[in-house]
Amino acid sequence: MNDQKRISATSVYFESMGYKLNPETGLIDYDRLEDMAKLFRPKLIIAGTSAYSRLLDYKRFRQICDDVKAVLLADIAHISGLVAAGVIPTPFDYADVVTTTTHKTLRGGRAGMIFFRKGIKSTDKNGKEIKYDFQQKVDFAVFPSLQGGPHNHAIASVAVALKQAMSPEFREYQEQVLKNAKAMAKALIAKKYTLVSGKLLFCANEIMNGSFQC
Repeated sequence: MNDQKRISATSVYFESMGYKLNPETGLIDYDRLEDMAKLFRPKLIIAGTSAYSRLLDYKRFRQICDDVKAVLLADIAHISGLVAAGVIPTPFDYADVVTTTTHKTLRGGRAGMIFFRKGIKSTDKNGKEIKYDFQQKVDFAVFPSLQGGPHNHAIASVAVALKQAMSPEFREYQEQVLKNAKAMAKALIAKKYTLVSGKLLFCANEIMNGSFQC
């Protein structure tokens, strides 16, 4: 999909506007994103990493979404294994909806998962509770809108992958993924390649204080 040609189903059914990178740093320009959101007034803002190799500022995304009353969806399909292992920051503290595939860094069978907030969202001026309304919308969108009979073998494979993701060995694996990405970035830079944002995935986990640097 581009400005002139719409191919994907999402481009047919939804109107979208992409946010941009700072051309000098290769990082997301959050100030420009905020300005665009105020102008475009989107119903949904996607914080995704499919084509972005740096850590996302989920807190800033949350603030922008709150300002324009948009839903924040975090697409972690490519990094969900890293998130599950706790080696990079999680979007779950800020996002309304989180989506992921299970066959990439989670190392499971081919499937997908959708997480969404439930319970009390806020209160109105009269003190009445306002609850999140994602469950019915998401459930109906999956079935019967898009899917039919369940694939029980695929569900079982997801369960196995999630159990493995709770193990110390899984965390070691994901830590090695970061080391491999760092080594690949250094090798490409040494060969005079220009990497978007200056690094491919060059994140350091400061274990002592729990902060993340990239």
